[in-house]
Amino acid sequence: MILKDKTILIMGIRNKWSIAYGAAKAASEQGAKLCFTFMGEDNRPKIEELISEFEGAKAYTCDASVDSDIENLYTKIKADYGKLDGIVHCIAHAFTEDLHNDFIETSKEGYTHAVDVSAYTMVAVARIAKDMDMLNENASLISLTYHGSTKVLPGYNVMGVAKAALECSVRYLADNLGPMGIRVNAVSAGPIKTLSAKGIKDFNSILDIVEEKAPLRRNVTKEQVGNTVAFMLSSMSDAITGQVVYADNGYNIMG
Repeated sequence: MILKDKTILIMGIRNKWSIAYGAAKAASEQGAKLCFTFMGEDNRPKIEELISEFEGAKAYTCDASVDSDIENLYTKIKADYGKLDGIVHCIAHAFTEDLHNDFIETSKEGYTHAVDVSAYTMVAVARIAKDMDMLNENASLISLTYHGSTKVLPGYNVMGVAKAALECSVRYLADNLGPMGIRVNAVSAGPIKTLSAKGIKDFNSILDIVEEKAPLRRNVTKEQVGNTVAFMLSSMSDAITGQVVYADNGYNIMG
C-alpha cells in the first residue's frame, strides 16, 4: 500500500459523488489515515455518516476563505493526528449567475469571490500549514483543476479564470515549498457529474463531447481521478512538483 501510515487531509468533501470522496476512498485503500473538512455545522450528521466507512476518520468544519478557521483546523488536527503527510484541496465556488450568463457579464464581486474561494484558499492552506509546522517532510499538496483553465468552455466562465489562477499558484507554491521537500501539484480531472457540475449550463453536452473525442472514448470516473490523487500523494511521484497532471482520458490533447 503506497500510503500506509500516512495522514491525509481531504478538504471540501460533500457527498459520495464528489471527487473528494473518490480521492478519500483511493487513499484509504492505499493505507492512509484520513481527516476531512466540510462547510456548515448543520451538515455534520451527513458528513459523519459519509466518512464512517473510513476507520478513525474525523471531520472538521472549516471555511478556508477565513484564515482563523484554517488555524483552528490545524490546531485540532495536530492534537488528534499530529502532522500531515498530504493535503487534498477540493474547494471551489462561483455564483450561479456567473456560470449561466456570458463571461463578460461577470460582476466584480463574482470575479473576486470565485478567485478567492477557488484559488487563494490553496495559498492560504499551504502558507498556514508551513507557518504552523503542520507538514511532515516529503508532504504532498494537491488541488483539483479543470481543462477550462486553458481553453474556453461554454458555461465555465469565471471558474476558468479561477482555475487558471489556481494552477499558477501551484507553480509558485511548488517553488517556495520545494526547498523544504514539500511538493505541490494539481490534478486536472475530466468532467464528472458532481453537485458542483450541476451549476454549469448544458453540462451533459460536455460529457457527450468528451466521450466522442477523448482518445479513450469514455468519460473519467471519480475512482480513476482518486487513484491519480493517491499516486500524487505517494512517494512514487516524489520527482513531480509544480505540475498539472491530467486525468481525463486524454481529452486535453485533442484539437
